Amino acid sequence: MLRDMVKQGRETKLGPMPTEAELKILQVLWRRGGSTVREVHEALEERGIGYTTVLKQLQVMTGKGLVARNERYRSHVYEARAARERTQRQLAGALLERAFEGSAKNLVLGALSSKPVSAEELKEIRQMLEAFEREQKRGGR
Repeated sequence: MLRDMVKQGRETKLGPMPTEAELKILQVLWRRGGSTVREVHEALEERGIGYTTVLKQLQVMTGKGLVARNERYRSHVYEARAARERTQRQLAGALLERAFEGSAKNLVLGALSSKPVSAEELKEIRQMLEAFEREQKRGGR
């Protein structure tokens, strides 16, 4: 399902959907900010990913518009082009359509029942839903 879509790196209206490998690199860039190939490689090293694989993947991602390469420095610095939230929204939207037939309720219930959720997380989710509802009433989205 979503894993297959992510593996294939399909295009959506928000732009290219990152593959699983690309998503791992994006997570490093979102966490660290602009990083060289070596820094990304070091962050992914425990996964057994080679330096040249990271370099090639970043080059492909640059071509797809997922990352930007800053050539001002001796070592190129790569940065994620899309915000984490936008990419997460893109992935959630694809999962919503593909696995839950467009039902946001079933997506949320599936997510909440997939692993234990703390009382604090449930409280935050309720607050977020209330804020979302207020925004909807004001004509946002």
